[in-house]
Order: sequence, then structure tokens, then C-alpha cells
Amino acid sequence: MNTNSTHPLDGLPHLPEKKLDEAGNLSAADFTSPTPFIVRGMVRDWPLVQAAQQSSDALRSYLLGFYSNKPVMVSSGPPENRGRVFYKDDMSLNINMHKADLREIFEKIAASEDDVEQLCLYVAAAHVDTYFPELLKANPIDLGGQTANGFAWMGTRTQIAPHNDSTYNLACVVGGRRRFVVFPPDQFRNLYLGPIDNTPAGRTISMVDLSQPDFNKFPRFKQALEVAQVADLEPGDAIYMPPLWWHHVDGLEPFNMLVNFWWRVSPKHLGLPAPALDHAILAIRDLSQNERKYWRDMFDYYVFDATEDTTAHIPQDKLGLLGSLTPKTVQTIRAKLKGYFQR
Repeated sequence: MNTNSTHPLDGLPHLPEKKLDEAGNLSAADFTSPTPFIVRGMVRDWPLVQAAQQSSDALRSYLLGFYSNKPVMVSSGPPENRGRVFYKDDMSLNINMHKADLREIFEKIAASEDDVEQLCLYVAAAHVDTYFPELLKANPIDLGGQTANGFAWMGTRTQIAPHNDSTYNLACVVGGRRRFVVFPPDQFRNLYLGPIDNTPAGRTISMVDLSQPDFNKFPRFKQALEVAQVADLEPGDAIYMPPLWWHHVDGLEPFNMLVNFWWRVSPKHLGLPAPALDHAILAIRDLSQNERKYWRDMFDYYVFDATEDTTAHIPQDKLGLLGSLTPKTVQTIRAKLKGYFQR
């Protein structure tokens, strides 16, 4: 594997000085922790990682041994992107997305590994069981009893802007070096978030270029950097990320691979928060100031600050949607919402 490469974020003086905490060893890892941490060497014994230690070609060859032959979604961009998956000046995406055979993608990456200005080729969130059946049986992991879906992330040098996930996340570096810069959930105001619908990452991303931040345009980003933490990861290392922590992720080598696992601890029948935000924008944001204040108070009363006193005056068997969110109650709510949206 070529380790003489450079990346726009290697050695930058403005990177946060604080290093992310390390669990020490796997037995000390708590995959319900409210704060992120590193587990060094967590998957170093994976045959997948062992292949990567031999060479990029060996890693790709090993992975193709499990490939289902289904076309994968790949993002591609010109060398001038410097691996940054982002927007153009007109806010259109600076990448093209299309489906391709993984063998063809790997051939293009292999041919470009020694290029100083490398094409951007990036396969993101490829569901492992769909595209690489049996891979996780050959490379098992213990998540402390959590049931999780695995996803593969592969490609050339990349810069993925700060974003977050609503699920728990364990990201395992397979090949290449990765750098994570993480920010606490409450830093979203200092990250200058972009659109919530037109996004290259599937989630809202920061508009700040971490490799060369414009502090005149984004002055509050300095505050975010003050509380940010850095994790430099080698093959076999893993990083645990609880929900809603913002993270900037860089693939630092000409070929990088990561496998991550996402899981929820809330009951599966519950809804997701992000669509509720979309609906609030649709239904509440453009109301009058007085109406918005009323609905903010109502949300606090029924959702954010709800206690037993909220519904103490209603008989338990008549609580309806205000009662426990059982699968039956959830079906009722979904039916009610469906009726709203069909109007």
C-alpha cells in the first residue's frame, strides 16, 4: 500500500490539539456511552485487515471474493476536487453518482494510485450483506449484544464534511489511514450547516472547508474547533460514535476502506426524528410569531418536557396517542399522518 501520499489535511496547523479518548481495550468499551472513543486494534485480526496490510491489490482481491456482482453506487469527481465531496459554487454537487461494477471501479482506482492528482472515486454505505454476502461471517465482530447493519466505504483520498447520524455508529478502518474530527452535538450552530435536502452525504453537512476554513465568512467555526477532538486511525482501529455527534472524515491514502455498523437502541417500531423536522418546516416555520411560540410551548409540553403530570388528569385507558408507544399505537399514528398527507 502506498504510504508516501499526501492529503490536504495532513499536518495542518489549525487542526484541534485534543485527541479523542481511547477505551484502552475491547473489554473496556461501552457501546452505549454518550461520548465517542477509539478502540485500537479492535479488528486487526480480521482477514480483511490482514489482506490490506499486504497491499491495496490484496485487499481488493480479497473483497472481490465475496462480491455479489450487483452494481454499486459510486461517486466520481475530477482531481481538482482534492477528494472533497461537496458543492460547486452554484450549490450543485461537485460529484457525479452512477452505478457500476465494482471490478471496474477497482481497476480505475488501481490505475490512479500513483497519481499525484488522483480522480475521486468513492463507494459510500454499500450494505455489506447485499454486496458482500458472507463477508461478516469471515470477519465477525462483537458489538456487546447489539444487532447492527454493516456498510462498506471504499475509495480514493476523500474529505467528507462534518455531518452526524441519528444512530449509534462503530467505524472500523480496514485499509488506509482515516482521520476523524469530531464535534459535540450542540455545535451545529457553529458548523454553518447547508441544505437538509440537497446534500452529498445523505445528511446535512457543514459548509466550512476544514482544510482551509474561512474564518471571516464562518467566524463561529473557531468555537467549534475549540471543543473538537481528533482521532487518527490505522488499519484495525475502530471509533465508536454515539448518535448526533458531528464528524468530519478523511481517507488519507490513495485507497481506503472502512466498514461501519449502525444500530438503534430505541424500539424498532418508533419513528425517526428527521422527518418530524421536515414536517415542522412544512407546518410551523412560516406561521406568525405568536403561532410559532404556541406550538413551541406545545412541543415542550407534550414531547420535550413531558412528565407524568402532563396526562395525570386523563384516565389511563383513554390516553390514546398520549399513552405508551406500543406497535398498535404507532400504527394508529402512522394512519393518522397518512390521512394528513393525502389531503
